[in-house]
Amino acid sequence: MNPIQIAIDGPASAGKSTIAKILATDLNFVYVDTGAMYRTVTLAAIRAGIKLTDEAAVVALLPEIDISFKPGNPVQRVFLNDEEVTDDIRSVEVTANVSAVSAYGDVRTAMTDLQRDIAAAGGVVMDGRDIGTTVLPDAEVKIFLIASVHERAVRRFKENQAKGMATTLEELETAIEKRDYLDSHREISPLQKASDATELDTTGLSIQEVVAEVKRIIENKLRN
Repeated sequence: MNPIQIAIDGPASAGKSTIAKILATDLNFVYVDTGAMYRTVTLAAIRAGIKLTDEAAVVALLPEIDISFKPGNPVQRVFLNDEEVTDDIRSVEVTANVSAVSAYGDVRTAMTDLQRDIAAAGGVVMDGRDIGTTVLPDAEVKIFLIASVHERAVRRFKENQAKGMATTLEELETAIEKRDYLDSHREISPLQKASDATELDTTGLSIQEVVAEVKRIIENKLRN
């Protein structure tokens, strides 16, 4: 396949990262986990003892943050200043606060610039909440994944159980509902489907079924 840009957007736990990783591997494309970038900034601010409502303090921390990725099995490894934080950025505290941090204009500008630099050569699969609308508005293929709040909470609950993280299903449903509201109502780059994106509801579908459907969408887009 030609080295195109594929943008996958959607709310928390809709399956974006899982599908994007598999797709990138199958196509031999680069996978860019934009959500992990914002989570890493949020984690850094929490560790620094910064009030996450203090935009100026969060922005002032950016020059001290270096975010990098390394291949891993089964998940891509995320590093904050050379320390692996792959599991830490998925904590309930980070999940509950990442929307506030990612809404800050200067934070989004810094992360968007980095994402665009990575995607410039093409051959990338990038997932997030504003990839098709803001980061890569000219991406050849745009897909918007959705799923019910309950199903998304169950998915995250199972992931946390596997990692030994103690969170209840009710806590996760509440956190996801709050995240959905904040993401879709933020002033800068709110969560929304691009006008030329194809929506896919993953509720009740297996990972393999979603991957197959996404590949079908890509083939149809490139054929037309």
